[in-house]
Amino acid sequence: MTIANAQQQVDQWIKTTGVRYFSELTNMTILTEEVGELARIMARKYGDQSFKESDKDKNMADEMADVLWVLICLANQTGVDLTQALEKNFEKKNIRDAERHRNNEKLR
Repeated sequence: MTIANAQQQVDQWIKTTGVRYFSELTNMTILTEEVGELARIMARKYGDQSFKESDKDKNMADEMADVLWVLICLANQTGVDLTQALEKNFEKKNIRDAERHRNNEKLR
């Protein structure tokens, strides 16, 4: 699945099954909530916090997919082509960071 295809599929699902998009502000809030759920799993799996019984059945991949889903919704609502945005972001990083990370002592 390409990014463009994902944007199309999410849009189609929203229009047929989801009925309509939530508002942009609601989706931003949902995105924040989903990132928080992912962070909770990460803190327990890779950090110092222990798993609560209620967190043991949480799936990190599913939480990442939830984050991506809502991000795609926001992109669709605001007219952002995520493929184009990511390509431009790579260009920016390649120019800005061409030597920066290679010359960073902490990364060696």
